[in-house]
Amino acid sequence: MGIRRSVQTAVGRYAQISVGCFVYALGVSLFLDPNNLAAGGVLGASITIGYLTHISTGFLVLLINIPLLIIGTLKFRVRFFFSTIYATVLSSVLMDLTAPLGALTHEPLLAALAGGALAAAGIGLVFRAGGTTGGSDILVRLIKLKLKHVKTGQLFLITDVIVVTAAAIVFRDIDLTLYTVISILISSIVMDMVLYGRDGAKMIFIIGDKEGEITLRLLQDLEVGATVLTGTGAYTGESKKMILCAVRKQLLPMVQEIVRDEDPSAFMIVTSANEIYGEGFKNPYDERI
Repeated sequence: MGIRRSVQTAVGRYAQISVGCFVYALGVSLFLDPNNLAAGGVLGASITIGYLTHISTGFLVLLINIPLLIIGTLKFRVRFFFSTIYATVLSSVLMDLTAPLGALTHEPLLAALAGGALAAAGIGLVFRAGGTTGGSDILVRLIKLKLKHVKTGQLFLITDVIVVTAAAIVFRDIDLTLYTVISILISSIVMDMVLYGRDGAKMIFIIGDKEGEITLRLLQDLEVGATVLTGTGAYTGESKKMILCAVRKQLLPMVQEIVRDEDPSAFMIVTSANEIYGEGFKNPYDERI
């Protein structure tokens, strides 16, 4: 029964990843790519290089991701990168298969809005299934191994700025650059809604047997604080350790991945936190100004 349930879970997970890849590919092939809207990260770099070389965007996305996937697999856990390899290859293939359909609109603002929304919705579905589409996510994780003091969000911003700046130089069109920025902003908003709804932050309770390993990774990998509480199991009477942490909603999938890696049998409760005061969140005195 356990094996059957595991198989059903895996099938459902990869089905969701597949749907996400298809939606992502449509956003790129029907809106972003044919309008030269080079969004940040590997996708934006591929669109820019494709403009210069006339090589398909899907192939370039896969080509750029290959060394990142190889290095990432050596540095990180294999299971995570198996789903990432699947999503990366499938989304690249689907981009090339849907590219002949052509642009659905040549109005850059509409293309930026629709393309950014579709791409973000697709990536969000992949993230919710526990995978990624490779690219900047792997690159940032690799850089963090060397530059632990630099915030993850800052690294993503730096990579996006570099790619968008390069695209502006190549296309020599400030209007396209501004439309690309709009696309990136829309992507950020839509992805947040797909992943986390409208909630601002998450409060997480984690109960398991490996609180030490989980806490260490929360502190080192995500740079978030945590409190370890002592409790007693009502049924067993055994002493238990519970981790309490509050994180910004963008970090929830990463927390889930850490718990899944370190202690798959852990009991995790995730609740919405409307307001959090303290370091890294709101200053209570700012609210009164």
